[in-house]
Amino acid sequence: MTMLETPRLILRPMTAGDAEDLYEYARDPRVGPDAGWSIHKSLEESREIIASVFSAPNTFGLVLKESGKMIGSAGLVDRHYDLLPGPDDEIGYALNPACWGRGLAPEAVRELLRCGFEDLGLETIWCGHYDFNARSRRVVEKCGFRYRFTEQADVPLLGERRTELHYALTRAEWAAAAPTPAGEIDRMRRYAFP
Repeated sequence: MTMLETPRLILRPMTAGDAEDLYEYARDPRVGPDAGWSIHKSLEESREIIASVFSAPNTFGLVLKESGKMIGSAGLVDRHYDLLPGPDDEIGYALNPACWGRGLAPEAVRELLRCGFEDLGLETIWCGHYDFNARSRRVVEKCGFRYRFTEQADVPLLGERRTELHYALTRAEWAAAAPTPAGEIDRMRRYAFP
């Protein structure tokens, strides 16, 4: 999959040319540690992460249509819990703090849900956050995920153990919650005129 699109975003594979935009938000201590990864210490580290982590299939840079700036990342990653119907994946995302509070993360996550269920044929999509991460919790709630379980999880990149809440959405739950055409028009208006 090369590119996805929402009213305000283009989701596309990251390239080496995105390193400066990635480094801009990945060096911010409010981003990586809340998601379970260390802040980036150099532009070169961001380049290496693009080449290794962000080169995975179904992993995208979030690009603002209005400016062409890459302002975050989101993707479907291989993580299976075997608790609900499969095949399943997990959504992960990060966003530049300069863009927080504009509804961009839920917009990207909703498109990944559509892609996962319609294009990739997934039956269940998971999403999680650490217990202190209220911003991620709000994204999860806005996108219709349902709470499934809590666990004490290792965070290998930070050498910690944290409380992690796990949510999931099945294809049937997603389809049942799909907006009516009128609701879809209202949603599009909210994205276009925040």
